Amino acid sequence: MSAEQTKRRSWVGLSVPALLAFVVLIGLGTWQVQRKAWKEGLIATLNAQLAAPPIALPPPAAWTQLDRPANEYRRVTFQATFDNSHEALVYAAPSTFRPDISDPGYWVFTPARLADGGIVMVNRGFVPDGRQDPASRPQGQIAGRLEIVGAMRWPEAQHWFTPADEPAKNLWFTADPQTIAAAKGLGAVAPFYVEQESPPPPGGLPKPGKLEVTLPDNHLQYALTWYGLALVLVISFAVWAYGQPREQKDVA
Repeated sequence: MSAEQTKRRSWVGLSVPALLAFVVLIGLGTWQVQRKAWKEGLIATLNAQLAAPPIALPPPAAWTQLDRPANEYRRVTFQATFDNSHEALVYAAPSTFRPDISDPGYWVFTPARLADGGIVMVNRGFVPDGRQDPASRPQGQIAGRLEIVGAMRWPEAQHWFTPADEPAKNLWFTADPQTIAAAKGLGAVAPFYVEQESPPPPGGLPKPGKLEVTLPDNHLQYALTWYGLALVLVISFAVWAYGQPREQKDVA
């Protein structure tokens, strides 16, 4: 094989994978830029939803027709009576919407019965580990009708690693009002649930709270990382290409 053929083969052998790597790195950087724009739009939308004044809870007849993207995190207000005898505990995984909660514990989901007979599951708030039993927080077992303010949420998706619910222990790992209602024999309930923000209960437990948007937005950092790697690749290839003629001359 001639020196010219060896040189051409060396160029092809390195330039093709280098070009492919460059395209991939630029593509990943651009994808992160697009993700940043999407995340910023999402945060703006959520902030607008959670800052808006509460509206009246839609009537039961409209529940199945509600558009989830348009109503998720919409603040609502309604009058209802808690059915404390059917409360459920949902394991409280860390939430970007409740940064005030960091300790192990549970969300207390309680059916709220409306005057027209409809039932909405309400996440009344957080109780720490050791306060699962309602008897340990009797002041929070509110009786009678009250005005509830909160944000509408839809059920969470189950994942492969989500533990199985344990209805016999009154413990769930997914905030799904339909599943909880079926296990407790409540009948039809709203397809969404409400994250209560007020009123706070006597005694402080369960602890409600207004949702906050604290979604991480690191996409610019990721984009700069991918673009930086692409730049390093270009410089490295340029240095190698510049050195080829001198190397050939030395060999000759």
